[in-house]
Amino acid sequence: MPNKNSLQTEFKFSLPRGLVDDQEKVHSQGFMRLATAKDEIYVQKNRLVQDNPAYGFLVMLSLVITNLGDLVEVTPDLLENLFTYDLAYLREFYNRINQQGIASLPVKCPKCSNDFNVELELSGESFATP
Repeated sequence: MPNKNSLQTEFKFSLPRGLVDDQEKVHSQGFMRLATAKDEIYVQKNRLVQDNPAYGFLVMLSLVITNLGDLVEVTPDLLENLFTYDLAYLREFYNRINQQGIASLPVKCPKCSNDFNVELELSGESFATP
């Protein structure tokens, strides 16, 4: 059982469609770690990002995705092949684990009118360490 005071720094995810590699193999299960200040600095100094700021998120993902299927290395070039649906999923997942924590939505019960929060889960998401 994890220590209540320990910080979880790596999170499991499952891409809705998966990344298809050059051999037509689909990679969908992976792990993403929390981003660091060093990652942010690396992205800002990256020449590809300086030439095209839109490329920054792919560079960041290549740093924080620690595992994706059977791939040996996750690079920005490889991530260019993500389906847009999977890229949107990874953007939301990244934001959730790095900035927002557990996302919840305030709701009201239609029968009893009590207010409560419902925790939101992304499709394929699992907050488990490897």
